[in-house]
Amino acid sequence: MTGTAPITKDQFLNAALNHVPFDGWSCATLDATQAELAMTTAEVRALFPRGALDLALAYHHAGDDQMVARLSDADLAAMRFRDRIAAGVRFRLEVADKELVRKGMAFFAMPQNATDGTAALWGTCDAIWTTLGDTSRDINWYTKRATLSAVYSSTVLFWLGDDSEGFAATWAFLDRRIDNVMQFEKVKGQARESKLFQAFMAGPGKIFDSVKAPGARDVNPNYPGRWAPNSTQDGDTK
Repeated sequence: MTGTAPITKDQFLNAALNHVPFDGWSCATLDATQAELAMTTAEVRALFPRGALDLALAYHHAGDDQMVARLSDADLAAMRFRDRIAAGVRFRLEVADKELVRKGMAFFAMPQNATDGTAALWGTCDAIWTTLGDTSRDINWYTKRATLSAVYSSTVLFWLGDDSEGFAATWAFLDRRIDNVMQFEKVKGQARESKLFQAFMAGPGKIFDSVKAPGARDVNPNYPGRWAPNSTQDGDTK
């Protein structure tokens, strides 16, 4: 484009969303949006070097940022902790478009995109935990995000097929899944008090002491969900 300000990634994404329901997260969507915005191929590649993959990830990350903003503004102090987790998942789905997510599920199911899709799911759950104040840096950092990833992914699948008013069935499903996780955490907490567990952690289990999280996320509202590898936060949030 000449004589005008360059098109930003967000502007391109917003225009592309009109094409995704018809062409999916694809080269066809990129080409149609490029023509609509009168951009050159070089300009589009500068914004999305990996093409449709980067476009799909941009949509996912934008949803994460909106979720973090909503969760940061919520009155979390008035909620039980399990309700805070549920709020994070619910907010994430409420800012998503079902048809765009359905297209994304098909796109990230392709073998060449599966790794990035898994990383995107993990990043969403990491953003929820971090925004809720989790500062764990040991094996708990991984187990919390792995557990929430299972809850989140199963809830997304249920939501995609839910036609109940206000998605009431989805929120009920989410509550049941989180109740299951909380029961598991209760049992795990009791196990930690057992002499057998303590003996294991004093012996073979000491290997887990060396497991560290890959760095904290900066939850500054101006940069939601961005990595801050130099964070010095310690401790754990139960």
